[in-house]
This record gives sequence, C-alpha cells and structure tokens, in this order.
Amino acid sequence: MPPSDWIYPFPPLLSGTLIKRYKRFFADIELDTGETIVAHCPNTGPMTGVYVPGNRVMVSVSDNPTRKLPYTWELIEVENGVWAGTNTALPNRVVESLLLAKVLPELGDYQQIQREVPYGQDKKSRIDFLLTAKNQAENTERPIFIEVKNTTWARGTLALFPDTVTTRGQKHLQELMALTPQARAVMLYFINRGDCTEFAPGDTADPVYGQLLRQAIDRGVEVLPCRFDITPQGVRYLGLAEFKIAAGMI
Repeated sequence: MPPSDWIYPFPPLLSGTLIKRYKRFFADIELDTGETIVAHCPNTGPMTGVYVPGNRVMVSVSDNPTRKLPYTWELIEVENGVWAGTNTALPNRVVESLLLAKVLPELGDYQQIQREVPYGQDKKSRIDFLLTAKNQAENTERPIFIEVKNTTWARGTLALFPDTVTTRGQKHLQELMALTPQARAVMLYFINRGDCTEFAPGDTADPVYGQLLRQAIDRGVEVLPCRFDITPQGVRYLGLAEFKIAAGMI
C-alpha cells in the first residue's frame, strides 16, 4: 500500500504478544525481543471481540519524560492479517484528517472545522466536530455537528456499536436529536478494523441505544458508518459501510 493512500500514518511501532489487560488502563505485553512491558490501554470499555490474550499487538513509544508509561497499545491482530485499532484517541485524529482533506462528499461544502465545541443542554457537552462556513453571517447552509464513535465489535463482516451499555452514548443521541432541523446532526461510526463491510446498532449489548438511534434517524440525524483499513503502517479510508438498521436485532 503506497503511503499516499494513508489518511493517517503511524509512527514506527513495536511488535509483541498480548499477555493480559487489567485495571482497564494497563496491558502486559511481551515484545518480540522477549522483554515484557506494561503499556497504557486507552480503550476502557470491554473491547468485545478484540481483547484476545495471545494475539499479536503493536505498541507505540513516547519519549515524553513526564509520562508514567512510555508505551501505548495501538493495534491488535484479530484475524490473520486483519488488525483492529485499540487506541480510542485515534479516531478523532483520523476524522480530522478526513475533514481537512474533504473526502466525505456526504457532508457537502464547509470551510471551518472546530473541535470540542460546547453544545447541548446548558452547554455541558462537547461535540467532536462542528463544520460551518468561515463567515457564519453569510452561511446559507446549516452548521454540521459530528459525533464520532469508535467501533471494533464485529459479527462476521457486520460491525456493531455499542458493545456495552453506554448512557453517555444515549445522551449524545438525544442531544443530536435536539439539534435538528435547525442544524445537521451526524453520527459518524469509525469502524476501526478493515474486515467489516456492514454496520448495525448493537441491540443485544444496549437495546436502549438501538431504540434511540432509530428514533434519531427518524428525527433527521444522519449516520455515516465509515470503514477503515488498519495496518501497522497507517490507516486508509475505505468508504461507507452498508447500514443495516435491523441487523443488530437478530
């Protein structure tokens, strides 16, 4: 894969084998050199289907002297040659690159990209991205609010979100619904593995979230299930997955 295809290149990563994850934030990993390290695990959720002790993993190394743990668990090989991202800070970085490159035609035209903008009831929440024209007074298009959700749970080629009950995610859907129709509200699911071609709500994990997502769609909230090829060299955008609204109920 030529580097020009990567929307986000990784720094040099170290390869190893996952021993175990514990206390949510820590992972013991045996590097290929034989050294056992403790890496930071950014994903504090259950990591359903991607937490597999014994599988190959990749870690990054920070030279920041103030960090308690210099290593960060970035990737895990879930199938032969299929990698999934484990760093939940990555999706927003990649999405920002997508927005800057304007490779999502579904969003239309915009000039200004803002991150972490307060919104919602009493402005206590922050939207991941807000897209507007540079001069909002002359902007005839509605502003676009985008919430990003990392998605790694899969059943075959079907990606599912969420993989556990998420009251925070439920709240985000309710807040997006409140934005319409005055603004465009977009839920962007970042499918953080390259073997999924379809997407559905994870009803068995959180039926309330699934109901709210369907309600949000009826209220005008847009859904963009974005597929990504994840490799130790970088991340490549693959386009949209097929949205199967009823599939998660099976």
